[in-house]
Amino acid sequence: MKTATLSLVLAAGAASANPLESRASGVQGFDISSYQGTVDFSGAYDAGARFVIIKATEGTTYIDSSFSSHYEGATDAGLIRGGYHFAHPDDSSGATQAEFFLAHGGGWTNDGRTLPGMLDIEYNPSGSTCYGLSASDMVAWVKDFGETYNGKTGRYPMIYTTADWWNTCTGGSTAFRTDYPLVLAQYASSISSVPGGWPYQSIWQNSDSYSYGGDSDLWNGSEDSLKTFAKG
Repeated sequence: MKTATLSLVLAAGAASANPLESRASGVQGFDISSYQGTVDFSGAYDAGARFVIIKATEGTTYIDSSFSSHYEGATDAGLIRGGYHFAHPDDSSGATQAEFFLAHGGGWTNDGRTLPGMLDIEYNPSGSTCYGLSASDMVAWVKDFGETYNGKTGRYPMIYTTADWWNTCTGGSTAFRTDYPLVLAQYASSISSVPGGWPYQSIWQNSDSYSYGGDSDLWNGSEDSLKTFAKG
């Protein structure tokens, strides 16, 4: 991604030049940031997409310049929507970054149209793979973020990661498998590995290219279960 028991159902997605979109199963969604200056929200909805995750913040100083306009566009199109935070565990505490995220679009309400916030924690684009933290320190950082978010909203955040990063930087921690929904990035026609003891992914980012903007995401369940998840 750029700087409840569920069962799979087939999504009625749009025809696409991207083969991963047409082969995969689930309720179609996507994620975006200011890298996507133009997003066709209405086109995505008409093609079967039902949710979008929008970058809100990064670290403790960056607020995505397109968040408000993207959020408004998603709302107007009828999409379930929510924000995400790109983590910098080397910069400040998990609690500090959760507070920053909450102050700039990352909150949650049980209106049935808002996803809980998502913590995007993955390879450091400009430095050490694990941000200089040991596995135990990384687990503690994620817990600090998650407990702070839960304390303010009553929901635990989703965690976006890859199996490789999770195994490398948290030691494959299973501490989050019960309360934190997993958003798994794995660009393939099927999922080969779910880390951290999670029994399944809640959302699968199956491609870094989606026809109407951003990355392709798939909710692991029915549209009704997606609405139930959003409402909490």
